[in-house]
Amino acid sequence: MRRAFLLSTFILLLLTACAPRPAVSTPEPVDLLPYLTATRSTPQLTPDGLVAAETPLPSPTPFTYTVQRGETISSIALKFGVSIDDLIAANPDVQPNIMSVGTILKIPSNPNNPTGESTPTPVPFTVEQIECYPTSTNGMWCFVLVHNDFYDFMENVSAQVTLVDSNSAVIASQTALLPLNILPPNTSLPLSVYFPPEIPIDAKPQVQVLTAIRLLPDDPRYLPATVNDTLVQIDTDGHFASITGDVRLPAESNAATQVWVAAVAYDDSGRVVGVKRWEGGGIQPGGSLSFDMTVASLGGVMTRVEFAVEARP
Repeated sequence: MRRAFLLSTFILLLLTACAPRPAVSTPEPVDLLPYLTATRSTPQLTPDGLVAAETPLPSPTPFTYTVQRGETISSIALKFGVSIDDLIAANPDVQPNIMSVGTILKIPSNPNNPTGESTPTPVPFTVEQIECYPTSTNGMWCFVLVHNDFYDFMENVSAQVTLVDSNSAVIASQTALLPLNILPPNTSLPLSVYFPPEIPIDAKPQVQVLTAIRLLPDDPRYLPATVNDTLVQIDTDGHFASITGDVRLPAESNAATQVWVAAVAYDDSGRVVGVKRWEGGGIQPGGSLSFDMTVASLGGVMTRVEFAVEARP
């Protein structure tokens, strides 16, 4: 009886082992399609030197500047991050069109807020990087790369840059501005400011956001100009670039009386190493205007140049 039971059990196990396995269906391969998200995919780290907006501001450092050969009122205004009108207003005895080498100019410290009064809370924007470069004359250039995450233009974007020493004592403080009046949607541009001598080579920047206004769509003060057919020729050592291109207006646009093109130079790590603004005249609807300029690197080897444009009626 026992042998019969063991034999039956053995046969049952053998049949179970030999039974066919249930078929497992293999899923069809699916192609994954990339898509654009409403937010930027790479997390943005807060750069060193960015301080909270509510931190008390140091008083901007007043100073004068001596006009050098080849400089104009507009190039000096861009150099110090002030508007041409504010620079002219601060120097009522100077004729802008006939400035001579050696003319002493007063540089307004904070034209957006000369009395130090409280200002409205700025529209938020992203500060991507803070870079400063000492010059051979013991001055220092600082660039604060900012990004507009909105679908609308931003205007009057500014930040205060304060240089401190190794003991966190304030050396100098100035307002940094964009090369254009506007920051286009989904665009990065550097706020820039120049500190005249004497600045220690180891000075560190601290940056505080000051102002930013979000414009309404189709603001009539700015026209839908585009930059086209750009040619960038970087020299062999990567410290100088010659640039040409065209600015165009659509046929349905109003005519432009003033055109600015900003050229921003970057190194292979994505750091801003230089910026230049070209200023041009008018464009008729459907027309174009050629531009030609150069930009130099204040830091490492330049590998690319990006552009932004502003046209006003």
